[in-house]
Amino acid sequence: MSEPYQRSAPTACPGPAAGGNWLSAVRRYVAVIAVGNLLWEFAQLPLYTLWHEGSPGEILFAVVHCTGGDLLIASSALLGALLLAGDRHWPRSRFRAVAAIAILGGLAYTVFSEWLNTEIRGSWAYTEAMPQLPLVGAGISPLAQWIVVPLIAFWWASRSSRFQLAKEPTHGQ
Repeated sequence: MSEPYQRSAPTACPGPAAGGNWLSAVRRYVAVIAVGNLLWEFAQLPLYTLWHEGSPGEILFAVVHCTGGDLLIASSALLGALLLAGDRHWPRSRFRAVAAIAILGGLAYTVFSEWLNTEIRGSWAYTEAMPQLPLVGAGISPLAQWIVVPLIAFWWASRSSRFQLAKEPTHGQ
């Protein structure tokens, strides 16, 4: 006689490949965002008055602070994009939609933040060398940063995820 409730053998759970390997893609995206923005922040320093007027400590603090902010903005933009357009198979599906929404979200926030901090608050200032958008006065370099760095990060996340998906066996096979 069998018991009313029997434990069965554990069933195979879908592995990362079945779910799109999203965690690996997010980790790779964040890593590239962190390194890419740190390098970009250092590279664009001569376009800000801080480069000419700040002490080395103030400059280093600003770069670390801005890179941390960039990481928060990019992570929030990715989370928002995933909530709006992602699905459980991301990054295998809906990848371009998520990337486009995240990049547009980062760009929109950057235009607002640059305008707010240069025109209203006066938190930082550009040198004459910084090209600016008409009307809002946002710098072109930070806008380019929010196109180039996330594009590279999404490319790397996608490329690496596809590579891992191809080499990882699915569970239950």
